[in-house]
Amino acid sequence: MAKTAAVPPSLEAVRQRIDALDTELLRLVDERAALARIVAAAKRAAGDGDKFGLRPAREAAILRRLIAAEHTSANPSLIVRIWRELIGDSLASQGPFHLSVWGAKDPGRAVEMARQRFGAAPPLSQAARPEDAIAQARTPGGVAVCALSPDSAWWGRLLAEPQLKVFAALPCLAAWGEMAALAVAAVEVEPTGDDRTFWVTDAPGAARAVEDALGRDGVAADLVLEAGGLKLFMLAGFYQGGDERLARAPGRLTGVIGAAPAPLDV
Repeated sequence: MAKTAAVPPSLEAVRQRIDALDTELLRLVDERAALARIVAAAKRAAGDGDKFGLRPAREAAILRRLIAAEHTSANPSLIVRIWRELIGDSLASQGPFHLSVWGAKDPGRAVEMARQRFGAAPPLSQAARPEDAIAQARTPGGVAVCALSPDSAWWGRLLAEPQLKVFAALPCLAAWGEMAALAVAAVEVEPTGDDRTFWVTDAPGAARAVEDALGRDGVAADLVLEAGGLKLFMLAGFYQGGDERLARAPGRLTGVIGAAPAPLDV
């Protein structure tokens, strides 16, 4: 006997199910927001109310777990956008949190990437110069988002400010385009299991010679940018500033300026 084909639900039934899910989603979001407020109150009670709550490694772990979890229709872009908003709102409720963005010749794109990464909750201002954005990163809860531009070696200044670290490369999804900006803050940078380290050198000559020298020491490197007599490289993996392999690399003025998780959808 032939099987009877399943009758698809009516449009009205689908809409009713969406309405029910929206109600449940709101309940869960509200519960999550309430828990974030409890965390904020606990921090204030412990005397840490002014401490920046940004934890890039934990955020990366959360998003990777969610992207890897079983799902059929929600793509990484949707998942990341939703949870970035939730995380950003949570951070904003826990203490100081604000963004300063320098976008070089495309400020609109830089603001878009900053909002994709940090959500709509933190106040955002646009800086006329990268130095102005970095100055804001020195203040409590400050994050600088600076474009990667051949017109500026702003990243080289971080060699003299070890308290400030690159902790994110933007955009965070490969589907959103090539890396075009870096985020900087006074935060602890920890390995996430799949990272890219940013390293600066003043080595003269071709970038290929530096890449070859690092490669002979087992370090995979790619030139990101060259400006102001400095070269910015992205190293595959997580490297500490005192790594002997980097100490042997070409250049008199060199150093690690931070690390970021690899694109979450790769």
